[in-house]
Amino acid sequence: MVSEQNKNIISAIKQSDLNSYKALRDLLDMAKIIADAQGDNDLTYALKLTDFIKRKIPTLPPSAGMNELYWEALKFEAPHRFESFLLYMERKRRPEKRFYQPRRKTLHIVAEDLQDLEDGKLDFYGLSMPPRVGKSTICIFFLAWVIGKRPESHNAMSGHSGILADRFYTDVLKLTTSEEYTFSEIFPNVTAPKTSSDKNELRYDEIESFATLTCRGIDGTWTGAVDISADGYLYVDDMVRDRTESLSPKRLENRYQDYLNVLVDRKNDGSRELMVGTRWNVLDPLGRVEKENKNNPRYRFRKIPALNEHDESNFEYDYGKGFSTQYYRDMREKLDRNEWMAKFMQNPFIREGLLFPLDELNYYGGVLPDGDYITAAACDVAWGGGDSLSMPFGKAFESREDGPVYISDWIFNQGDKYVTKPLVVAKTLQHKPNMERFEANNGGDEYAESVDAMLKEQGFKTNITWAKASNQIGKMAKIIQYAPDIKRRFWFLKPELQDEEYKNAMEELGMITQVGKNEHEDSADGLVQLLQLISGEMYATCEAMERPF
Repeated sequence: MVSEQNKNIISAIKQSDLNSYKALRDLLDMAKIIADAQGDNDLTYALKLTDFIKRKIPTLPPSAGMNELYWEALKFEAPHRFESFLLYMERKRRPEKRFYQPRRKTLHIVAEDLQDLEDGKLDFYGLSMPPRVGKSTICIFFLAWVIGKRPESHNAMSGHSGILADRFYTDVLKLTTSEEYTFSEIFPNVTAPKTSSDKNELRYDEIESFATLTCRGIDGTWTGAVDISADGYLYVDDMVRDRTESLSPKRLENRYQDYLNVLVDRKNDGSRELMVGTRWNVLDPLGRVEKENKNNPRYRFRKIPALNEHDESNFEYDYGKGFSTQYYRDMREKLDRNEWMAKFMQNPFIREGLLFPLDELNYYGGVLPDGDYITAAACDVAWGGGDSLSMPFGKAFESREDGPVYISDWIFNQGDKYVTKPLVVAKTLQHKPNMERFEANNGGDEYAESVDAMLKEQGFKTNITWAKASNQIGKMAKIIQYAPDIKRRFWFLKPELQDEEYKNAMEELGMITQVGKNEHEDSADGLVQLLQLISGEMYATCEAMERPF
């Protein structure tokens, strides 16, 4: 605990002129004194003081003394705060040559995530970003930081090839030994490593039987040669070699089993894990781990796409580093949509067995051809809990039974009935459909009656029906049955015209596969019901009764 005497000294300093160099210098000196007590609470308190100093200095007139004080505060924090380590490590480098500072606006959240991992708030951290934006480099810095903090720990890095492991070995060695970086200032008691380039091993503590860091491809020797201590890390980077491998479910399964049986097998109880990669496919190792730990609060999965919600680059860094908005927009136009979504937007796909590949669907620009139309809507009711209410609105020519259906709008919402009913009513009043159909399963009939009553209160009346889905055919079998007609007849709004819910519905639709298990099929189910409604296919219920005569 921080002593009352030290608290009184700090209080007196804060009552002085905190805009002065002397007051801030005194605060930093007190932070060092308090940290020397080596208690967790003492260090936390000391770091609060240095954080105040760092935030205060940029608000004051620049001076050589203040600048040095800022760097000294960073150096004090560097063994304990990962972002301070990142900044101080590159103090000697020219600003335009630095890795982290020009990328800080985007990578700050990653640095904070890695801090949580080291602080024991997480057991696993998964990071997905586009190629060449710094995801591997920040993790190499992280490993160097861990080595400085615990040179006696055992850590391992692996990837899809030995070449990748060679690069990591070289980069960590450079960070911890080159005079270009300040590693020896931050960790003066860590000796130069004993190296073994043929084994890609770095030993910063000669007493330990296993290396502080081993970098080895997944096809290398692990059993008996690699150990990951209870306070160490398994760092896995790019398990999937390339696009070709990502398209083979069998190869992905083999890669996942290798990950479990070769890499995870070397972890001790308490070891933490960091996995980084391009999200090619939902069946890749990172996707499998995410699915299995979706609701585990000690597993965090960070995905940063190339373009943000405003269609602007997340990676346009300072000093001309990174990638501009126009670069990514041009790349989007050139690539297959699924490859763009996976590699750059961190939205992985299964190409094999897709029922509705988005690049194979029909699109229109929002303007309908001349003619007389009927408007219809079909609602796959949901009650929250992860499922989505799916209600596409379609317009079809009255005179063409097998003609095109234009999906002009789409409610796709995970809210409960109190959220979705007003949406259904509002969209119905907006589009004024000639008919609406609700699936009656699980209370959908009551939902439809409630919507009908709400519409009548608004003075609008339409043909609302509800029916239970046939129990003669399963949902997925029904979707597969109607998929060809949906792809042939349905025309969807161009992506730039879609609102958020429409986009979410299309995103789910484009991921539905007839091989393996789908997490949700609500978007497709709504389209099937709409096609049945427009085509005049209705299910009826019958009840047995005595003959009246």
